[in-house]
Amino acid sequence: MSSAERPIIEEIRRRRTFAIISHPDAGKTTLTEKFLLYSGALVEAGAVSARAGRRAATSDWMELEQRRGISITSTALQFEYRDHTLNLLDTPGHRDFSEDTYRVLAAVDAVVMVLDTAKGIEPQTLKLFEVCRSRHLPVVTFLNKYDRPGRDPLELLDEIEQQIGLRPTPATWPVGIPGDFRGVIDRRTGEFTRFTRTARGGQIAPEELIDAGRAAEEEGSAWEQALDACALLEAIGADVDDESFLAGESTPVFVGSALTNFGVRALLDAVVELAPAPAARLDVHDQPRDLDTDCSAYVFKVQANMDRAHRDRIAFVRVCSGMFERGMVLTNQRTSKPFATKYASTVFGAERSTVERAVAGDIVGLVNATDLRIGDTLWAKTAVEFARIPRFAPEVFASVRPVDTSTTKQFRRGLHQLDEEGVVQVLRDPDTGDSAPLLAAVGQLQFDVFADRLATEFNAPVEILSAGYEAARRTDHESAPRLRAIGGIRIMERSDGVVVALFESRYRLARLLDDEPELLLEPIVA
Repeated sequence: MSSAERPIIEEIRRRRTFAIISHPDAGKTTLTEKFLLYSGALVEAGAVSARAGRRAATSDWMELEQRRGISITSTALQFEYRDHTLNLLDTPGHRDFSEDTYRVLAAVDAVVMVLDTAKGIEPQTLKLFEVCRSRHLPVVTFLNKYDRPGRDPLELLDEIEQQIGLRPTPATWPVGIPGDFRGVIDRRTGEFTRFTRTARGGQIAPEELIDAGRAAEEEGSAWEQALDACALLEAIGADVDDESFLAGESTPVFVGSALTNFGVRALLDAVVELAPAPAARLDVHDQPRDLDTDCSAYVFKVQANMDRAHRDRIAFVRVCSGMFERGMVLTNQRTSKPFATKYASTVFGAERSTVERAVAGDIVGLVNATDLRIGDTLWAKTAVEFARIPRFAPEVFASVRPVDTSTTKQFRRGLHQLDEEGVVQVLRDPDTGDSAPLLAAVGQLQFDVFADRLATEFNAPVEILSAGYEAARRTDHESAPRLRAIGGIRIMERSDGVVVALFESRYRLARLLDDEPELLLEPIVA
């Protein structure tokens, strides 16, 4: 039965929409590519074009990403596996891009958390994992790079529980120590799969199942130690539990090596078998939007210039209910204006193809959607509004100006576009506008991306200098005159109208909170 012939609820139940998060270099992008390999979307990892005659399909499509070898933007990928449609959102790993990751997490139903066995949970990315916990997202954990020297897996389980608050429930358990990897025991079936390698990880790894008697004979003490660890896990009740997993309280743990493809199939099977299908989304009044009602969708990302040849702008939306059909007219809840969806695409990294229909859980790219903003709600017949995505509190600030004044027009166009995308937060003085803007960000790398994209995409090289501010607070127009009268404070506005007070000294902010509590000075919280 084709997707067009299935009842809509049945079609929605086939969807799995999830994100992969990790620290940089933990293997997240490699794992993304291997998922595509095992699904058949790629024939050979790292070497095959998405479609004949086109460039190689990778999740890192931006030139700066390819130069630095890190993920900077979130990427949507859709592929088929085991009669399911999987929507995978690869995310930036670095803490400096945690706001982009946060927006992605608003559009998924589950998360795969990738940990480097040698490093575990690293402080600069703990915030990403905490967001998953706070949103009660079901999390599947993958202990990656077990074929290399690393830490004791029991120690890593303790770290997951203590630092994130998720109770780890290993589904597979390693035989052998990190760096001397023999294979894994599936604790749910008792099967032992021997570790095998493939040449450069380009092909699907063979999976050799060994019975317990042979494994005991051939693996010796490593087998006995693995059985002892499994007995300990059973004694403490660390078994995969669907109810606590779906509630965001426990995390099934898988062990493997994405680079050599070992353990990838088991992890991908877990996404299909354990991760939830799309559920009714709550609106701003905490009322569920039924899945089989008319179409509604939510904009969680805006990205320009993915296709340099056409200088396009794509709004990525998560379909929340009903059936989306290309060409249908949706209403933008924020503006109350109709929006035509003639140019709708499914996305495969930087590649895209026209989508005729999609259902709840699918990710659709609306091309040249110049009127859409991050957080916008779209609906077909019955009005609805979903909660907007809050911005992160900025921690670093910088002034910016074009190196060449003849590029001022391009500079302002790029400033507006990258602000809308959320690459940085652009703060403007109400009296001077774009003539002296300030940039605010979670981390310094956001400024590097901003400068690179202005130079490469808008032909407007810029100079970025530290602005010397230590803290920011949300304020209002009533408090602004008094704050302006105090030295060391500057009043700016974001593009969404939020008034921001910037402080040169945290000490001055602390004194002001004590001395003049009538002034509005609220934290800018995520």
